[in-house]
Amino acid sequence: MDTQQKDLSYFRLRLQELLHTSFPEKAYDNKFIEQRSSWAANAYEGAFRSGNSIDQCDEIANYILFEDLHFSRFDTVFQVICNEFDTIMADEELRPFALKMLPVCSPVFEGYELTDDLAYGTEYNLLYTELTGTIAIWIEEHGLQ
Repeated sequence: MDTQQKDLSYFRLRLQELLHTSFPEKAYDNKFIEQRSSWAANAYEGAFRSGNSIDQCDEIANYILFEDLHFSRFDTVFQVICNEFDTIMADEELRPFALKMLPVCSPVFEGYELTDDLAYGTEYNLLYTELTGTIAIWIEEHGLQ
């Protein structure tokens, strides 16, 4: 049981780190975090007991832990802000501003199928352009408050 708790803690911490970095809207969803962590720990343990290698166990657990968490709306907004608007604000203001822009940009994301592969397709360029325009208009109307 003690080993399982350590495994659960390990998976919880890994998931929380990703959520805080790339999915701030999910970072405090304790039910989601507990459920995913538990599933990953159980999958790892089951895979290990079935004779899989450590690498295979890690791969199985990571698949469950990070399922549907590869494309990040926040990372995309943050990238647009860093690439397009970094000259009008200090470096330490970029992340807080991206957090502020995430809900503003939410309607733009609704027009796209947000799959893990989106960043590698041609639609990503359209999304990037739309986000840039949305943020530019917001700044024009509200300033950098």
